Amino acid sequence: MAVEDKHISYRIYLVAFCLFLMALAITFKLTKIQWVEGDHYRKLAKERTVKNFVIPANKGNIYSADGSLLATSIPNYNIRFDAVAPKSGDFETNVKLLADSLSVMLGKPSGFYLNQLKTARANKNRYLLIAKKLSYTQYVKIKSFPLFNLGANKGGMITEQKTVREHPIGKIAERTIGYEREDENGKLVGKGIEWSFRHYLNGKDGKVLKQKIAKGQWKPIRDQNEVDPQDGYDVMSTIDVYIQDIAHHALLKQLQEYNADHGCVVVMETKTGKIRAISNLGKLRESDSTYFETTNYAVAESHEPGSTFKLVDMIALLDDQKVDTSKVYNTFGGVIDYRGKKVRDSHEGGYGSISLGRGFEVSSNTVLVQAVYENYKNNPKEFVDRIDRMGLNKPLGLPFQGEGKPYIPQPGDKHWSAISLPWMAFGYGVSVTPLQTLTLYNAVANNGEMVKPQFVSEIKEWNRTIKKYNKEVINPKICAPETIKKLKAVLTNVVKRDRC
Repeated sequence: MAVEDKHISYRIYLVAFCLFLMALAITFKLTKIQWVEGDHYRKLAKERTVKNFVIPANKGNIYSADGSLLATSIPNYNIRFDAVAPKSGDFETNVKLLADSLSVMLGKPSGFYLNQLKTARANKNRYLLIAKKLSYTQYVKIKSFPLFNLGANKGGMITEQKTVREHPIGKIAERTIGYEREDENGKLVGKGIEWSFRHYLNGKDGKVLKQKIAKGQWKPIRDQNEVDPQDGYDVMSTIDVYIQDIAHHALLKQLQEYNADHGCVVVMETKTGKIRAISNLGKLRESDSTYFETTNYAVAESHEPGSTFKLVDMIALLDDQKVDTSKVYNTFGGVIDYRGKKVRDSHEGGYGSISLGRGFEVSSNTVLVQAVYENYKNNPKEFVDRIDRMGLNKPLGLPFQGEGKPYIPQPGDKHWSAISLPWMAFGYGVSVTPLQTLTLYNAVANNGEMVKPQFVSEIKEWNRTIKKYNKEVINPKICAPETIKKLKAVLTNVVKRDRC
């Protein structure tokens, strides 16, 4: 019996010793957590329950030249209610008054809101949705309602702000005004002025400290932000809303009349290069009968310019003193042949024998092709170099993404052939954008000075100028003054004289 008692005593001592070791281990671990790892775990707990959220800055506005709003940021507010936050006395005193106020603003019966608020209180709902997409004026008003006027901590009002970009004049010039948004992969993408000038427009984001109140639900800890957002600067565009409206509807009328796939129109101020109107309309599908601003064709579409390229012929021929506008050419019944390829006039039967000037006025392919081929066939590089010196072989360097790249074939490269020169003479085998064509014609109107198209005139913060964009000269003199004088005369006759 004594031996058995002895064994029991050993077991008790052993258990006691094990418990002692466990107690030491627990004490050691607690001490380590408290004094060694405490900061890490406290930081981790805080990160999981309290963190900073970004408050997006309000974008600056985009204005037209006459001060009309083209794009602006409109804040929308969602209001939620933390039913646990208010004290019992505050809740009971103000809940009926709050329900009455919400009823007047939002239109539903007072009893509906009273039931919602009391149910949320009973269920300890900390994220009850009260209203969505409120304007700033409505937001300011709802903040003054009973209970909510006690603030986020005492009144339980939770504010969620979202900024929405609006175009007050609608779809007009929408593609040039542009956008900035996230794609399906979360990457920021954009177009137009919004994207190109985003570093000025976007401002600097702020921060607000929020506390986690439930799964996926956070509320601001205090009424003030940790860092207030700074609004972006305003961008003053060169667009004139009145001219833009006329240009847009004129283009739309022509597209509908001819059932065209797409088209563009641009109005450029001669001396400065300021774009006063730009409209780009196209169908989404061939079967559509409506037109949208889907692509900035004026900037992005590099294509064969056709007869508009004949101005290049005239500049080269006259400035190189190869021939004068009075030189007479036979149109050969409207058809001439080069290496088995036919060049035809649009007017059946041709124009008989007419001068170079008259050939330009009626846009005769046969006349201009003969003039260019006869004078440059032995040295086509002389003609192509003239084009390059005018700057038509390279992009304009516009601030927008996706500017179309021009193509001017060069003698000696793999694409040059025996028909390259005559085909270039009536605008085929070359590629330029509509804005490049406009820039060339504008240079003639501007007495030979080629200026870069300008879409933005100024960056402003209220009435303070941050940056000013002045006229940018691409080529101070595309040809001699005598040549400009002759070009203006024939271009005037294109408009004034009967083409047939």
